[in-house]
Amino acid sequence: MHDAIGRSHTLHCTLDPARAAALHVLLGLNGPAPAEGDPLPPFWHQIYFWDPLPAEKLGRDGHIKIGGFIPDLGLPRRMWAGGQMEFLSPLLIGTPADKHTIIENVALKDGRSGPLAFITVRHEVYQNGKLCLKEHQDLVYREDPDPGAPKPIPPVARTDEGTRENHSFNSTLLFRYSALTLNGHRIHYDETYSREVEGYDGLVVHGPLLAQLLMHMAERELGSLKTFSFRATAPVMHFETVTCCKEGADMWVRGPDGRQCMQATAS
Repeated sequence: MHDAIGRSHTLHCTLDPARAAALHVLLGLNGPAPAEGDPLPPFWHQIYFWDPLPAEKLGRDGHIKIGGFIPDLGLPRRMWAGGQMEFLSPLLIGTPADKHTIIENVALKDGRSGPLAFITVRHEVYQNGKLCLKEHQDLVYREDPDPGAPKPIPPVARTDEGTRENHSFNSTLLFRYSALTLNGHRIHYDETYSREVEGYDGLVVHGPLLAQLLMHMAERELGSLKTFSFRATAPVMHFETVTCCKEGADMWVRGPDGRQCMQATAS
């Protein structure tokens, strides 16, 4: 068992209505923004619980330097591969909350493109002493890309959706989402770094932003969500228009070329 398993820390935050209002505008939602005392929409806790660090504690990618809370496994590229959430009780905007985080598992595996490290982090968010949200975050670390290696072939997305929505992105939207979530990963705002160091075709749309769009779609059809899980299967670039799809409890993001970029389930 890796010695990082069991590491934990706690962050405290008051759920500022101004941040919720900013995310409401960024996402282009209709109607008034959620205000103080209102329930926080699902997954909006991502814009809270900031942990700002000085530059010397950041890695080359702009994220928190590995080797501290997250162990250094010799693999520099980080991806948020997926997650699972249980919404147990509404979080209220304007009220202080605590987020407890613990490393639940660390595993090394050999993938088709080389070694992979899988780290599972569990978050629990409390408000007024009550557990309101459980979240498992699945992180993957891998080697730098080999420029001569063929790119992985993503899965083909389903086309039998009953509900669909198209969404487009641009560099400004990605920068603003990075700012609201205090996500320093340079693949979302530094196109030269994204292309030349991490091997992408442009700026990468945040996986959690795609999951957020699916959650809003699910909530409009199902009402208040009890659970949501998602897994990223292919990156989306900032210049692409994607289709968010839903059929029953199944949801997915389809790229313009028909590839599956994310799959999810909601209840």
